[in-house]
Amino acid sequence: MKRLLTVVLIAFGALILTSSFADAHHSATMFDQSKTVTFEGVVKEWQLTNPHSWLLVEVKGKDGKVTVWGFEAEGPSTLQRAGIRPGDLKPGTKVSITGNPMRDGQPAAIWVSAKRISDGKTFNPRAGFDVK
Repeated sequence: MKRLLTVVLIAFGALILTSSFADAHHSATMFDQSKTVTFEGVVKEWQLTNPHSWLLVEVKGKDGKVTVWGFEAEGPSTLQRAGIRPGDLKPGTKVSITGNPMRDGQPAAIWVSAKRISDGKTFNPRAGFDVK
């Protein structure tokens, strides 16, 4: 009986330990979701990868200095369900993009929405979670 209890306790401990790592991976606590930032800039790179994609946008400050902002989004399949295709935001595309910034002030945010300046088309990466 003691051996069974020991095995159960070890298994339970392992389960708790691994579930906390999984939670940490999908945590968005590094972003301040009570704030938003909006920038106009030019797409530098579109990293369409799992588990998270990144849209890198070159933003020119008032001083003329260019800063590359990274906007994190969902993986390719979720973006596809949202109607966002790899060719929609090619390097050189001018965009207006909104996101929830990082708490520590680094130039990165969760991508909330973007608008392609050339035609006004909007992109909402979270729409891929909508049940239709």
